[in-house]
Amino acid sequence: MNFKDQLGRSITLKKIPQRIISLVPSQTELLVDLGLEDNIVGITKFCVHPSRLRNEIEIVGGTKSVHLEKIKAAQPDIILCNKEENTKEMVKELEKVAPVHVSDIQNLAESYELILQYGNMFQVSKNAHSLVKSIQEEHQKFQQSISNKSVKKVAYFIWKNPYMVAGGETFINYLLKENKFKNVFEEVPRYPEVDLKNLPDLDYVLLSSEPFPFNEKHSKDFEKFLPKEKIKFVDGEFFSWYGSRLEKAFSYFQKWHDIEN
Repeated sequence: MNFKDQLGRSITLKKIPQRIISLVPSQTELLVDLGLEDNIVGITKFCVHPSRLRNEIEIVGGTKSVHLEKIKAAQPDIILCNKEENTKEMVKELEKVAPVHVSDIQNLAESYELILQYGNMFQVSKNAHSLVKSIQEEHQKFQQSISNKSVKKVAYFIWKNPYMVAGGETFINYLLKENKFKNVFEEVPRYPEVDLKNLPDLDYVLLSSEPFPFNEKHSKDFEKFLPKEKIKFVDGEFFSWYGSRLEKAFSYFQKWHDIEN
């Protein structure tokens, strides 16, 4: 069986994969929601949903470095990676163990494509199509509900020491647009470092819960340069996870807009 991943790389599988290693948290959750939990034989320490997995499945490392010997011992039929989360060097080493599928997602269309690719590869197409349909319906309802809202200028912070924001060419930036937010760092690719003293004019600073866990105690640095009412905390999983978490993301966005407006 021949497939292509989202980088256009060819993947040859001798059979439907029964033993799966996932090195991306959002993709691990997606596998579970597609009904493939029993096929997962390895995950990362960051695969936190569902929480029970880390007590039941072998943890083979993180997203940037893995224990190759643990991965070999798990005897996977396929390893699932992501262009942003994992490194080229890691993928090359993993390909010596088993076929590697690499996702590459910057928008909803590519998220749907990934879900359907998994449905095809793992023979769970019915579940995949049902999930895509559900996300599309939730997205459409949300878009209709905020159609009359004005655009707000935001900066979305993902890290501290140094302070870093989500720039353009990211899935976060795409979901900010879907929320009628104008990312003031959209013209800068990826995740640039910023100086709080030089923030442009904006309506909100959004402090994400991941990968750095911003909370109320971190607002003091920002209050030196911004009114407190402009500093908001958001659930980073809903702004950056591109798998089945999207099914819940739009209701979260809706509640956020209802509270803030």
